[in-house]
Amino acid sequence: MSASGGTKAIVAALAANAAIAVAKFVAFLFSGSSSMLAESVHSVADSGNQALLLVGGKRAQRQATPQHPFGYGRERYIYAFLVSIVLFSVGGLFAIYEGYEKIKNPHELTHWYWPVGVLVFAIIAETFSFRTAIKESNAVRGERSWKEFVRHAKAPELPVVLLEDLGALVGLVLALGGVGLALLTGDSVWDGIGTLCIGVLLILIAVVLALETKSLLLGEAAGAEETRKIETALVDGDTVTRIIHMRTLHIGPEELLVAAKIAVHHDDTATKVAAAIDAAESRIREAVPIARVIYLEPDVYRAAEAAKGADAAATPGGPAPTEH
Repeated sequence: MSASGGTKAIVAALAANAAIAVAKFVAFLFSGSSSMLAESVHSVADSGNQALLLVGGKRAQRQATPQHPFGYGRERYIYAFLVSIVLFSVGGLFAIYEGYEKIKNPHELTHWYWPVGVLVFAIIAETFSFRTAIKESNAVRGERSWKEFVRHAKAPELPVVLLEDLGALVGLVLALGGVGLALLTGDSVWDGIGTLCIGVLLILIAVVLALETKSLLLGEAAGAEETRKIETALVDGDTVTRIIHMRTLHIGPEELLVAAKIAVHHDDTATKVAAAIDAAESRIREAVPIARVIYLEPDVYRAAEAAKGADAAATPGGPAPTEH
């Protein structure tokens, strides 16, 4: 996995969540707090999340095969999608069930100092994990806002870890609030309410991650800056006079496919056109190193055909024409 995959952030989150999960479960056994049980499952789910991300990063490094000629870069998207759908949803639904049961059948908390102590410890540990994820993300997000980074990042691991850690911190505060109110009022229903809130939070984060990862699985184009660099590199003003139309597609977080129809002079020889295509490919790879797969089709520029380029339905990859 490349540096942009945030391996350091994933490992930090995995270590923190594994330790916290054990501590939370011990606190649940001593106190009977449903918030602590929900948080235990949450931390176990988070640990599974990070393990899946590491597995996906490892499997994505496999070499291309005849059956998968573009490699396995999208494995990282698949495993991130599994994280968002399966583990987060399981954790969220379990927390909602536990919260409902606690509200329906409340029972007094015992050994209150166990959940309070563990929650304070967990908040400190999750803060360090979240800080690592922020530091790793700042190294790659540039001038984008956090919202733009989560929505448009091509490597899924850092957005997943960021939202996990943020959800974990908010969940811990909710759990601490539920336990605290239960102790202050003597009514353990508050513990159940805190657990319900944790479940709703997890499901909301799962939905956000699922939507963003689904977009990556469907196939996203290069970012605006990368597209501009590719367009600039393609046209040399000599043999390659203009771009008739172009499509880009991420076949992995650090692998980009570029397909373009380029205009050449009608009287250029095949040898000159071939040399121009080779030169254009070299310029593209120099400008955008992640452009690993490039297909260029030479053509003679015609105004009528070029006009179709602005119409997505008239170019490859556009919507199918409708019958009238």
